Amino acid sequence: MALAGGSSLCMSARLTTAPKDTPATHNWMLVGGQTAFLSHLPMFDHLNESGTDYVTPHRYQAILQVSFESGARDITDLYFADRQSHPATRMFTVSPTETFVLPDLAAQKPVPSFDATVFRGHLERGGQPISKLDGVKVKVARVIHFHRFEPTVPAASALEYFIFGRGKELYLAHSILKPPDFDQILSVEISGANFSDADLRAATRIHIPDRKNTSADRLKEGDRVAAELPSGTKLNIRGIREFYFEEGELLIPATFRPTAEEVKAGFAD
Repeated sequence: MALAGGSSLCMSARLTTAPKDTPATHNWMLVGGQTAFLSHLPMFDHLNESGTDYVTPHRYQAILQVSFESGARDITDLYFADRQSHPATRMFTVSPTETFVLPDLAAQKPVPSFDATVFRGHLERGGQPISKLDGVKVKVARVIHFHRFEPTVPAASALEYFIFGRGKELYLAHSILKPPDFDQILSVEISGANFSDADLRAATRIHIPDRKNTSADRLKEGDRVAAELPSGTKLNIRGIREFYFEEGELLIPATFRPTAEEVKAGFAD
């Protein structure tokens, strides 16, 4: 299908790096059993004195399609095999072994890769580096979504997500706008539209009108909801598996203690 519309908040994947962005370590959530996708772990941190910008290099939501290489050899299958052999592990994460300016990944002349280590589990919460995926090259095949958090953007009243994936693997990433907010990735089944690989080259925003934009009302495993594309096309969505949920780090000030909703969802560790 040809997807119409989009979101005014979804910036072009090619951005000009802001002068005040400095190199930093940008950690990522990793999902996908047949194609590897990274979702940046963002923060708002705090506002500048004028209230016009969030003062953190992590003030971006970014979703990438990637592969892993060692030397000139593609070793992405090692990640797929490790995930398959650890079906109870929801979170796989990626931590770069070098610093870089995040918007450079989406610049006119984008940074094509960075070195990193893949962890089984959350890298900041007891995750274990995978030996054969330690110090690999992460090649960016595509920037699927990239936007900067803007304090002037109004909060969404109803629940909104970005659809991404490839083939039969479809995921939703919660649209992050302003604090208090939450980050979430879950796999889904969608009826009402067929998404080709061409459709999924860029993330598509969906709107769930019957759900408030709160972590308690987020789409959960087993939920069935009605949703809409920007074109007005109606969708039916079923939540399959929640791979990531975080709200404490998206508060101002951020908290690194588990929130009640994180504990309830099993993401306290």
